Amino acid sequence: MEFSSKLLEKAVNEMAQLPGIGKRTALRLVLHLLKQPKEQTEFLSEALVRMREEIKFCESCHNISDVAICEICSNSKRNHQIICVVEDVRDVMAIENTGQFRGIYHVLGGKISPIDGVGPSQLKITTLVEKVKSGNVQELIFALSSTMEGDTTNFYIYKQVKEFEIITSTIARGISVGDELEFADEVTLGRSLINRIPFENALKSQ
Repeated sequence: MEFSSKLLEKAVNEMAQLPGIGKRTALRLVLHLLKQPKEQTEFLSEALVRMREEIKFCESCHNISDVAICEICSNSKRNHQIICVVEDVRDVMAIENTGQFRGIYHVLGGKISPIDGVGPSQLKITTLVEKVKSGNVQELIFALSSTMEGDTTNFYIYKQVKEFEIITSTIARGISVGDELEFADEVTLGRSLINRIPFENALKSQ
């Protein structure tokens, strides 16, 4: 792809680094920005810079937040004894969109995947186990994607907490095996939460 401007080329190359955006799409986006009022591009730039510099991760659940403790964790109307364990913040958004869950979350930040060099120490598992040890947790709901990595992560956490007197459950398999939560429709995801099953039962069916 030939460029008449080095500035244009650099902007396109930077835009093309975003997931799912190739060079041609990046070029269309950059040219679109060039056609807009200068202020609109400045608003976009400012929003991105502020997000990168000021955004926080909740000290309790590790969800993205503007403050030290996110709105979900600080909400006294949520059931803090029920924790939904998810891979990342997109899963929190997907579950919240169902309107079916009133507990709180714990964002692991990924899944155990030896082939990708991701082990338990790279995830937020220790803080989850500490919550269980505190005695304030009644149930853990495993809501990771039904992939080999997701199942491996569920089982690892289960082994860490099974000695404690808590319920461990997993979302019902209304979500197809191999599917990611963020792509599930809200009705299916909501029903999978409501119809969750004991994690021990899920182990027997594997």
